Amino acid sequence: MAPQQRRASIERTDEYDKFIQDLAAYHEKRGTHFDPEPKVGPRHLDLLRLYKRVTEEGGYDRASDIKGNKLAWRRISSEFLTGGQNVVQLAFLVKTAYYKNLAAYEISTFHKREPPPKEILEDVSAKGGDLLHRTLENYLVRSRSEIDGLGNGEESEEEQNTPKDNTEKMDVDEPGSTGGRVTRGLRHAPPQRVLFGAAADSANRQTRAPGNQNSPTPGSTAVVNGTYSSNGAAFTIANYEPRAMVPSAVKPVAAPANNPQYYRDKARQIMLQRQAAKGYQVKNRGPMMLPGTGFSGPNIYVRALLALQSGQPAEVRYALHHLVKISHERGDKYQFDQFPGLAEALLDQVLPVSSLFYNVKWKISYDDELSSERDVLNALHGTPDLLRKIRAHSLVPITDGLVTEEFSTTMSNINEAGLVFRNMVMKEENSHYAARIPLTRDFVAIALHLPRRATVVELQHYALEIAEQITKYYVLGPQDPLYISLVAQLGQDDRGAIITALRALSRISMNLEANNRLPDIPVSYLSRICDWLLVEDEELRSACLDFLYQFTAITENVEIMVEGLNMEVLVSQLVRVLMYGAHEEPKRERAKSAAKPSAGSANPPKLSESIIEELWQITDERHQSSAWLRTCFEEDPMGEITQLALWSAYNATFSNPKNHRPLMQAKDFITNVSTTFANAQAQVVANEEEPSRPKYTIRGVRPRAVPVNYKDNKPYMRCLWNMPAPTTNGYTNSVAPKGVECDMSVNKADEMWEHIVTTHLKIPKDPETGKFKVDVDVEMNGANNSTPSKTYSCHWGVCKNPATQKTNDIKALARHIQTHLPDSDTTLAVKHKIYNLTTPPTRHDTLSGKSFHNTAVDERNDAAGLPLASVLVLRNLARQMGKIDDKFVAEKGRTTKSRVGWVERCFGPVRERLFMVMAVNFSLREYLPALEGLIDRGMGVPVGAVGAGAEKMEH
Repeated sequence: MAPQQRRASIERTDEYDKFIQDLAAYHEKRGTHFDPEPKVGPRHLDLLRLYKRVTEEGGYDRASDIKGNKLAWRRISSEFLTGGQNVVQLAFLVKTAYYKNLAAYEISTFHKREPPPKEILEDVSAKGGDLLHRTLENYLVRSRSEIDGLGNGEESEEEQNTPKDNTEKMDVDEPGSTGGRVTRGLRHAPPQRVLFGAAADSANRQTRAPGNQNSPTPGSTAVVNGTYSSNGAAFTIANYEPRAMVPSAVKPVAAPANNPQYYRDKARQIMLQRQAAKGYQVKNRGPMMLPGTGFSGPNIYVRALLALQSGQPAEVRYALHHLVKISHERGDKYQFDQFPGLAEALLDQVLPVSSLFYNVKWKISYDDELSSERDVLNALHGTPDLLRKIRAHSLVPITDGLVTEEFSTTMSNINEAGLVFRNMVMKEENSHYAARIPLTRDFVAIALHLPRRATVVELQHYALEIAEQITKYYVLGPQDPLYISLVAQLGQDDRGAIITALRALSRISMNLEANNRLPDIPVSYLSRICDWLLVEDEELRSACLDFLYQFTAITENVEIMVEGLNMEVLVSQLVRVLMYGAHEEPKRERAKSAAKPSAGSANPPKLSESIIEELWQITDERHQSSAWLRTCFEEDPMGEITQLALWSAYNATFSNPKNHRPLMQAKDFITNVSTTFANAQAQVVANEEEPSRPKYTIRGVRPRAVPVNYKDNKPYMRCLWNMPAPTTNGYTNSVAPKGVECDMSVNKADEMWEHIVTTHLKIPKDPETGKFKVDVDVEMNGANNSTPSKTYSCHWGVCKNPATQKTNDIKALARHIQTHLPDSDTTLAVKHKIYNLTTPPTRHDTLSGKSFHNTAVDERNDAAGLPLASVLVLRNLARQMGKIDDKFVAEKGRTTKSRVGWVERCFGPVRERLFMVMAVNFSLREYLPALEGLIDRGMGVPVGAVGAGAEKMEH
């Protein structure tokens, strides 16, 4: 009989999805944890089915009533969990899942009543019933012995009702009676339970007996807020996960139907035994081995290699067919060094391509001495005069579209062999292996010098992609055949060939210590590369910029460019690429706090009057305290703060005499902390300083480093002004020690400006005009003393500008402080109140100032893409042009007045655009200042000033 198929744990219907959504919303509003699919044993519970089943019994209280509905939870659990051995344990776990997730929902929807608070419902154990009459006054927290009843074998259904006032509902046993709970199996002194062989913990456990109310010792089961700790027996049992089912190994039994050969062999052995018993000499020859049986042969990888090396046309076709598939699907695992001779065999298949177009048949030589014969390729050192040998042979006349079958078959084999080789070298290990074979370089040069015909385009693209992977292992000189072949591709009109050739040239000696000098590039090709930067093709632009970055790293190459190209246009185009693909993002903070609150810090961040006023407008006391908590605190599993410190900070924030509304009580406020933060827990811990007085703390929260808006979690602006160090005469103007910051947070930039001017600079405000009053005339100590009487300094964050330390020019200091504050709609005008100006400031850019216009970044949040390549090329040009100008001055002995330098000629017209990019493009913040430094050096250093100052700018 076939086993009955088990019903699915959860039936996911539209009704079930709507029920779970409503239940999740209910728990979110209640502030409790919700598990939509609680797991009991190996199965998940269907909360919708469980809710319907329990309400059919009359609800949770009716199902938990041991007098009127005994063993109800056993029956319910047996309908959801079948085959369990410990039915008492499973019943209690199902009851606990209902209690935590559905009990309060049942009271609200099924009974239409207000459920008890979560502190005496979801936060405590599921033992007990009568939830409809449970209140804070009549509820008693269960003792440890009662909560551990399940771990001692007590039946969970037979339990007393919780409320202490409803004594008529309680099944109380008289002292000394033999009935009641004792007759139901409760042992007065249960034996010790050692889980998983924890012998060390058994010594610390206390023997539990009736009436033993001692506190748990270390190592024993502890109860926190009515729940089991991680080392409790009941917690271990409840979270037990069974081992995965392992299918049993089934061995087939030989039968005449499924293994007739077995019985034929057995009958033959019996016959031979009988003949031997009669004295006959029998030769056991065994069964005849048919062709193709008895040896499976090598795998497909070895078969393809051997077939390729055989040279037989049919075998070669077979090998190439499978190698194309293998190299495409298993290219990440297929390696040359695991199959010796594979790379050489593939090269032997592609080199005959020259015989199809030239009257030549290449011979492979392994001699140390290079041969001057026109048809010999050196396989040990390469062929340095390969291009001369190619040109020495005449072309074979071929008509496109009209070729022989032999030509077509041979070309197909060559293309497939080239594709396999190309797929293989895409792996780093294979490309390094192929680069060590000199014939690889010869093949690429031969393929790139084939006649321009449609039949060779595919093979030439394979050759270029191979060159892109292997040139990083070569140092190519101007006379190298491979280098000449790659440079010649820049004169074509094939976009794919141009991009791949540029990449191959850019990667020369990339994995070596030698520099890629890229010599002898024709000026016409350089002009084409500069023109391609104007094409709206990101891939082509990227290849051109990579090439220019390598090319402009050499001073001699830049000299060729400045003599033959329009460098002003090139620099202007490169500056335009700096904002390629820019997207708008909210403006970020320009400075960060040097000090962060520790996990045990009790001081929340300071809030400005406008933020406090916004919070005070919330009339509901619970919502107001929750908003303040979310503004100033955040969840942290390791965070901890005393209840007294938290309550004092709340009172200090809203202790304004204007606020006549009374604040909420301390008890309600502490309770609201757990409602606001789900993981926050009020605890009582031992006080090491005063053991007799316990410490009341809240674990799970800590003060924020920067407060946030409770509505959208956007951070407020924090004042990073370092407070001056105190002295005997008051306050000095020296910078305070690192980490002593103002820590005031405001909502807008203009509020921050008001705070700095009034609190830190101590500049009074004119009561009539509302503007800051600053005497433009310098105050004197005396009639004949010209020393300023008062100085000001900038103490914002880590500001190290020496010009802003101890200055009496308050206007210059104000302009400097503006750089620390972000712009807003009103900030620009507010900042200028200190100057007593009536005209608004001017702006030369068209951007709003509210956001950055950032370009692409990588996974490390560093600049990437075309803008990064463009700024790197600009840095090379600025550096090399400065050297060219210095070299010209040193040789000619002229001054800068007689000749405009290349740096000033090319970068002078675009400096304003560079400053604009520097202001709005946060992605290039680490690259543009270095570029500006090189431009300043090239434009500001006097002619002939080549020395230590110039050398410091070199990298």
